[in-house]
Amino acid sequence: MTQPRVKICGLRQADDAVFAAQAGADAIGLVFYPPSPRAVDIAIAVDIARALPPFVSCVGLFVDATAAEIDQILSQVPLSVLQFHGKESAQFCEQFQLPWIKAVRMRPDINLHQQRQCYSRAQGLLLDAYKSGVPGGTGDQFDWHRIPTDIAVDVVLAGGIHIDNVQQAIQQVKPWAIDVSGGVESHKGVKDRAKIAAFMGQAKPYLSYLPS
Repeated sequence: MTQPRVKICGLRQADDAVFAAQAGADAIGLVFYPPSPRAVDIAIAVDIARALPPFVSCVGLFVDATAAEIDQILSQVPLSVLQFHGKESAQFCEQFQLPWIKAVRMRPDINLHQQRQCYSRAQGLLLDAYKSGVPGGTGDQFDWHRIPTDIAVDVVLAGGIHIDNVQQAIQQVKPWAIDVSGGVESHKGVKDRAKIAAFMGQAKPYLSYLPS
């Protein structure tokens, strides 16, 4: 089975981002949503993006931001992928000339085939637990059996994933990628390096090197 890509989201310090990359993370996520405890300002985002080693993607997370707000960030922060967590239309997401991912909260009535068709130009759909009034980062797990097997190649699986269930998530869903944030934190907004290393050891057990 192909090993999934792993994104560690909500990083707020450059040295933590470098540690995550050295531990095997394929991407790191920067949150540009001020109400979030994981939000970063532009200066910190620039420091993190510039500190990353080669071939590690820097993903910017937005929630119903305006095009002007996103353009302002893009003019200063070298993001490689955009991740949209609000009510953004496909047309809105496409205008920034960068690869993008659309987050889908797993409401009871959600139709993932329909969502995939609607956001057909997205690199993937990030599936997260649904909680009314919360755009993401709930730390809750949804029923993975709700994910059709034929769209797994387009899925970034999020929501309540941690060291004790990441292998089950990979084996059951077979997603293209895993997105983790709260599962590698000591408390909300603060990453725990021991948890990052342990998580990567479970998500990518073939890795022979983890940073000390």
